[in-house]
Amino acid sequence: MRIKRYIYSSILALVCLLQSMAQEVRFGVPFDFPLFLSGNFGELRSNHFHGGLDFKTQGKVGKPLLAIADGYISKVTVTAGGYGNALYITHDNGYTSVHGHLDRFLPAIAQRVHEQQYAAQSYVVTLEFGPEEFPVRQGELVAYAGNTGYSFGPHLHMEIRTTDTNEPIDPLPFYRHLITDNIAPRATHIMVYGDSREGRVVNTAPSQKGVVEQGGKIIFNSQLSTFNFIAAWGRIGTAISANDYMDGTTNNYGVRYVRLYVDDRLVSSSDVDRFDFDENRLINSWTDYAEQRSSKRWYMRSTIAENNELRMLHADENRGWVTINEERDYHFRYELEDLHGNCAVYRFVVRGKHMPIDAPLRSYLYYMDTQRDSRFYMAGTELWMPQGTLFEDVDLEYEVLPSKSDSDFADIYHFSTHPVPLRKSAELTLPIRLDKPFDSKKLYVARVDGSRRIYCGGTYKCGRITANITELGTYTVCVDTVTPTITPIGENTWRKRGVVAFRIMDGETGIRTYRGKIDGRWVLFKYSSKSHRLWCDLKAEGINPGRHTVEIEVEDIRGNVRVLRVAI
Repeated sequence: MRIKRYIYSSILALVCLLQSMAQEVRFGVPFDFPLFLSGNFGELRSNHFHGGLDFKTQGKVGKPLLAIADGYISKVTVTAGGYGNALYITHDNGYTSVHGHLDRFLPAIAQRVHEQQYAAQSYVVTLEFGPEEFPVRQGELVAYAGNTGYSFGPHLHMEIRTTDTNEPIDPLPFYRHLITDNIAPRATHIMVYGDSREGRVVNTAPSQKGVVEQGGKIIFNSQLSTFNFIAAWGRIGTAISANDYMDGTTNNYGVRYVRLYVDDRLVSSSDVDRFDFDENRLINSWTDYAEQRSSKRWYMRSTIAENNELRMLHADENRGWVTINEERDYHFRYELEDLHGNCAVYRFVVRGKHMPIDAPLRSYLYYMDTQRDSRFYMAGTELWMPQGTLFEDVDLEYEVLPSKSDSDFADIYHFSTHPVPLRKSAELTLPIRLDKPFDSKKLYVARVDGSRRIYCGGTYKCGRITANITELGTYTVCVDTVTPTITPIGENTWRKRGVVAFRIMDGETGIRTYRGKIDGRWVLFKYSSKSHRLWCDLKAEGINPGRHTVEIEVEDIRGNVRVLRVAI
């Protein structure tokens, strides 16, 4: 017993020490001008959380970036999208800061990057450094902010990660005292929905403005003055669409804290304080995935799916589901709060009304279970989902729709009316038509989204093609035999400006690689995936004035190659 007490006391002392150390951590500012944010930590994005703060740079590229703490530059990366030019600093305090969308590095770093690009014959490179190569002190100039990568305006994307686990944490607590925020979060819409098998919701006032009932859901404007139109029975869940705001900007931000109370009892809550990169796809279960795809509006669900372990979510023993089993009024209350303590409250009433619940019939063939391996097979179509692939149990809505063209290589295969996100990839195999000639390397599986065909990859074998998919929806087989396009930009100004530029695009599967040569020698061409622009600064790459031959080769993901040669 004494040993247990000693161990408990030691652990408690260690926790207190770590908390004390965390409170003592201080970070300096990344810029020498007032700080304003264009984005905050944990904002909801497609398939991921925003991992840092976006600092405004007064609308300009090239603002000097300062080290926020002592440490050393441990890594730099250059990519055509994503963070663009990015710099990582490992600090002495146990954290690593990441700085993305930079315009340029300091000369010593830039030289090392340039050398590596030529050694690898690639614009995209990663370089890592030891502690002795590029040490930095807090407040020291380390780079210049910009607009590279997948950035649509000058700003600095800055992350703070724990060095030992590489987990991003919210940097705002370190800068809260420097940012003015007197504006509470605001909700726009609230959703009430029934469990597909055990709950039902009904709009008792169908003429009520600002209320939509569809697919077992009721969505209403959070600004409505009366909330007495929802009747329910059985297990129901709720979700809320909301943003945060700050003084001095027109931007909107993610909400740090969301809490749901029913009859003054805390049912569920979220605290967007940190996450692991492996948790990014779990965002698709926390939010209403199908609603976001259809309306482009993010709803944070207050129920937690059976297979969603996202640590920022918390709920009672019912995982946030509310059981309506009495004919009375149930009082719901949402509280939204930011890190500055600004709080907004939204209340509504759900009236318990006994009503029948028509659960859909369950077919063993179409029923996919989260707790076991699930395989669906019919007439050459196969869907394989290992245990843990699904967030929740699913009844497939399987249907084969005839293709609309004789030139298609497959029919259209429908697995779900609404897109269902998967926790990890499933394996889908589709049969293809063998009554026409084809190059198997050009075939691919595509997700059907209206008139769009979205590339999912695929490998051909024995009359079928297999691909990994990340959602249940509608799929078919396509073929890509079209080469990418290469279009010169401002060709008549090349000699005067000393910059050769092209726009390279692929309208079907996307660009895999590109190469640029001048007079038969590989030369560095920079590329921006957001603008599809490929360019070379001739002077910077040591190309003397005069006549030269430029050769651009672009290959798409299915191996179609286009080569363009021009003289300058």
